[in-house]
Amino acid sequence: MSRLLRFAAVALPVAVMAPQAAQAQAIQSRLIEVTKSKKLRVCQFPLYYSISFRNPKTGEIEGIDADLSKELAKELGAQLEIVESSFGTFIADLQANKCEIGMFGVGASLKRAQAVEFSKPYLITNVYAVTRKGGPVKTWADVDKKGVKAAVSLGSYIEPFMKSYLKNAEVVSVAPPNTREGELVARRVDVIMTDFPTAVKVTDEFDWAQTIEPDEKLAVTPYAYVVPQGDQIWLNYVNLFIDTIKLDGRLKKYAEKNKLGPIVAP
Repeated sequence: MSRLLRFAAVALPVAVMAPQAAQAQAIQSRLIEVTKSKKLRVCQFPLYYSISFRNPKTGEIEGIDADLSKELAKELGAQLEIVESSFGTFIADLQANKCEIGMFGVGASLKRAQAVEFSKPYLITNVYAVTRKGGPVKTWADVDKKGVKAAVSLGSYIEPFMKSYLKNAEVVSVAPPNTREGELVARRVDVIMTDFPTAVKVTDEFDWAQTIEPDEKLAVTPYAYVVPQGDQIWLNYVNLFIDTIKLDGRLKKYAEKNKLGPIVAP
C-alpha cells in the first residue's frame, strides 16, 4: 500500500469520527436540553447580600444574580427554577445535575477549576473586614491580633486565604443556615471577612456595622458563573450571554441597582 493510501486509511476514520463526536456533544449539551424542556435550573446561595439574598419579608431572592438569572432564562425562552445551594455544596450539586449553572458570585479559583468550568468574569472584588462600631477591631491592624475571632463563610474562596493570611487571630468558618452577620450580632465573633457586595449591603442595612479596608488589595478574585465540565457548547453560550450584557448595558444596570458598580469586570 502506498504512503498516501496508508495516510488516507488512517485519516478517514478520524475525519468521520470528528463530526460524529461534535454532533454527539451538541445532542447532549445542556443548551439543547434547556431549550427543549423550557426550564433553566440555576443554583444560588440565598444568603448572599447584593448577589442572591432571600428577602425575609417577601421570600423573593434579590441581588444582581437574581436579576441576571431572570435575564438568562428570558434569552433562552425558559422558565427559571432556583435550586438552593451554597459555597460548600455547589460543585457536588452541579456534578449531580441538580442545576445547569451556578449564578451567585462564585470566585473563580484554580482549585475549583479542577472540578467545574468557569465563565468569563463579570465582577472582580477583594477582601474587606466588617465589624461592630465600638468593638475591639477598629483598624485593619486589629484584625490579626490574639483573641480576635474572624468569621468566614464555609467553602468560600476567602476561607482558605484568611487561614493562611491570619497568624494570630482565630478563623471561624460559618456554615448555613448560620451566617457571619448573625455571629457578629451575637458577639460570638469580632469581625467578618467578606467581599465588596456583602460589605456594602451590611453597612447599608445595619447602623452598628462599619467596613474596614486593608492597606492593599488582598485576594483579588474574579467572580464568574459556573457550569459542569465537558459541555463546551453550553459554556460558549454562557460566555456570549456575559459579553452581550456587558455591551447592551444590562450588567452595568443591575450592578448599579445593587450598588456593585465599582466592581464590574471590564
